[in-house]
Amino acid sequence: MSSSSLIAEEAFLDDADNVAEEVELPFVFHQDEEDLIDYGAAPPSSNAALKPAMPEAVANFIRNLHSAVASRAVWELHQLYENAFGKLTDKFYTKAAWPSVDAVAALVGDDDLVFLALYKELYYRHIYAKLQPSVEDRINSYTNYNDLFNLVLAPASEPLDLELPNQWIWDIIDEFIYQFQSFCQFKSKGGSTGAKAKVEMEALKARPDVWNVLNVLNVLYSLTQKSRINEQLWASKHGGDMSEAVGQFGARPLYRMLGYFSIVGLMRVHCLLGDYTMALKALENIELNKKGLFARVTACHITTYYYVGFSYLMMRRYSDAIKAFAHILLFISRTKQYHSRSQQYDAIQKRGDQMYALLAICLALCPQRIDENVHTILREKYADHLNKMQKDSDESLPIFSDLFLLACPKFISPVGTPSALTETGLSVQTSQQLSVFLSEVKQHHSISTIRSYLKLYTSLKIDKLASFVGMKPDELRTELLVYKHKTRQRRWEAGSVFEGEYSSPWDLDFYIKQDMIHISESKVERRIGEWFVRQISKFEDTITTLNKLGN
Repeated sequence: MSSSSLIAEEAFLDDADNVAEEVELPFVFHQDEEDLIDYGAAPPSSNAALKPAMPEAVANFIRNLHSAVASRAVWELHQLYENAFGKLTDKFYTKAAWPSVDAVAALVGDDDLVFLALYKELYYRHIYAKLQPSVEDRINSYTNYNDLFNLVLAPASEPLDLELPNQWIWDIIDEFIYQFQSFCQFKSKGGSTGAKAKVEMEALKARPDVWNVLNVLNVLYSLTQKSRINEQLWASKHGGDMSEAVGQFGARPLYRMLGYFSIVGLMRVHCLLGDYTMALKALENIELNKKGLFARVTACHITTYYYVGFSYLMMRRYSDAIKAFAHILLFISRTKQYHSRSQQYDAIQKRGDQMYALLAICLALCPQRIDENVHTILREKYADHLNKMQKDSDESLPIFSDLFLLACPKFISPVGTPSALTETGLSVQTSQQLSVFLSEVKQHHSISTIRSYLKLYTSLKIDKLASFVGMKPDELRTELLVYKHKTRQRRWEAGSVFEGEYSSPWDLDFYIKQDMIHISESKVERRIGEWFVRQISKFEDTITTLNKLGN
C-alpha cells in the first residue's frame, strides 16, 4: 500500500471524527395528546359537508396545515408534518385510512389544487405504510404524483409559489420511488392472490403507463433539469457564475431541493435496476467528502451512502465501499441519541444493520483497517461470520449469500412483467445479482490461498509455488494474472464518486521475472498512541461517573 494512500485514508478517518458536527440533526417536537386539538385550533366548523366521523383534532390539523401551506410558513409546516401528523395517525388511524380527499375539500375548499395534491400524497403514503394498498390505490397514487409534479414542472415562466420543509420534500421523492419499487414487485408476482387477481391484472393491462420505469425516470430527470441543480453543483465545484447557473426556478428552495433529492433518487433507481455505473454517474456533481445538501436530511444522508457503498461493492471497488460504509456507520453511532425519539428511528437502525452486513462482506474480501468504534460494533454483530468468510472454503459461500440477501436492495425488473420465483424462492432479479456476486467471491478464494503462501517468502520459483497449491506452472501463471487483476481497484479520493485512480489496497504485491516471483510486503503501522488516548478518555469518564455516584 503506497504512503499517499495511507495518508489519504488516515485523513478520511480523522475527518470522520467530526462527522457529527458537520450534519444538521433532525428536530423532534413533542406535544401532549390533548394539545393536538388546541394547537392553533380554529372554532369548530359548521360545514354540513364535513363528515361526523372526522375527529375535531384531525379537522383542526387539516385547517392548520392548509393555512401553513397557503402562507408558506415553513417552520409551522415542519412542526405539523413531523409531530402532529404522526401523533394523530397513532391515535386515530393505525388501522384505517385518513379522511377522504372529498371530506378534506369540503373542509378547506376544492379550489386549492396544490394543497389537495399534497394531502393526497400523505393519504396514500399512510395507506402504504399502515394498510394494504389495492390496485386502485396504486393507480390513484401514481395519478396524484403526476398531478403534483405537473403543478411543479408545468409553469414555463413563474415558479410555483410553494415552500415545504426539506424533510417533506425528501419524503415525497423517497415515497415516489418506494411506491414504484413496490408496484414492480407486486406486478412481477402476478398481483394479488385469489379470485380478484385476474381482475386486477386486467386493470393494470389497461394502464401500461402506471409506474412505468421510463415515466419515473422522466419525472426525476425533469426535476433535475427544471431546477438546474447539476449546473449549480458544477458552478459551485469549478467556480462558475452561480447567478447564471441558478436561473429563475433554481433560485427557489422548493425547486433546488427537489432537483437535488431527485439526483439521489436517480442513483437509487439505477441501483435497483442493477446499473451501478449509471447509479454512480448520477452523483457526478456531488462531492461526498464535502458537506452537501444531502446532509440536511438524515434519511437522505444515510440513503446516499448506502447506495453508493452498495454500488461500489458490486463494481468490485471494495476499498471505496468500506470507506463509505464506515463513514456513515460512524455518523449513525455518534448521533444515535438524537434519532432515538424520531419516527424514523427504526428505519435508520434497520439500514444501519444492513450496512454492517455489507461492511463485513467487504472486509472479508479486502481486509483493511477501519475506525475502532465501528470495528467493535461489527465484531459484536458478525464476529463468527467474519471468521468463517475468511477461511476461503466452500463452506463460506452460504455465509456470503445470507449476508448479501439480508443487506441488498430489493431489485426490480424494468419490464414489469410477471415472473416466476427461482427454486430458492428468490425473485429472478435478486437471483441474478446474487449469482454475479458469488461468482466474484469464488474467484477470491484462489487468490487468498496464493496470498497466504506469498506472505511467507520474498522470492519464490513458480514451479515451487505450483507444487504448493496443486497446479501446473502454466495454470499458476494464469491464476497470478487473476490475482493481479482482482487486487487492483479504482480508489476514490476526491471529486466525483465515479472517479478514482487504480491501485492495490492490499499489503502485498509481487512481480514475475522469468520463472521467479519477487514479493514485496508493506505493513501498516498501527496508531497505538491514538488508542491509548481513547482508552484514557474512557477511563476518565468512568472515574467521573463513579465519583458522581459516590457523592
